[in-house]
Amino acid sequence: MQKIDRSTWPRAEKFGFFSAVSQPFYSVTFRVDVTNLHAYTKQRGLSFYYALVYLATNAVNAVENFRYTIRDGEVWLLDKRIPSLTDLKPGSEQFHIVTLPQEETLEQFCAAAKARSEAQAHFLDQDDKELDALIYFSCTPWFDLTALTNERDFDRDDNIPRIAWGKYVPDGAGRETLGMSVEVNHRFLDGIHLGRFYQTLQASIDALEP
Repeated sequence: MQKIDRSTWPRAEKFGFFSAVSQPFYSVTFRVDVTNLHAYTKQRGLSFYYALVYLATNAVNAVENFRYTIRDGEVWLLDKRIPSLTDLKPGSEQFHIVTLPQEETLEQFCAAAKARSEAQAHFLDQDDKELDALIYFSCTPWFDLTALTNERDFDRDDNIPRIAWGKYVPDGAGRETLGMSVEVNHRFLDGIHLGRFYQTLQASIDALEP
């Protein structure tokens, strides 16, 4: 983790401007082509949800602005963020939140997330020391997601990305897409950074070989 010198930080002026805004959070929703990911996970018996969490975590960590946080009034750059995802046990309507470190490979992460989720007996199991280094993930596989709002305790220092997606649906041209919502803090992230996240995520999905 690296402390940011705000006197030389290129974003200092924007950070100050959006710090004066009463509500600095915003969200966008865009389509992601998940055709390759669906085929890849189906062939290998992997969870599509866990696999997309893995790839989205990599895409978040590839964009520096997603990794800023504030501790004791100072801006820091985290080495990486950690996925924290909602999940359902089979046959249950009561979701729980699973938090676990990123594994080296997609297959390893899917196995670890499945084991952690199945073993978890409580709604929430997190280490308080890592809370500001999380990424909040969720999924609504019952319908196509076109927009989303998130609950939150208002804290303008909160830079935890909130990422969710809905059901993948055919696009009429032989591809499958889903709507993905990303909510961020404008003190740290602009549209260009969300664009880099999207491009990195889409490229990683397109590179999969079913």
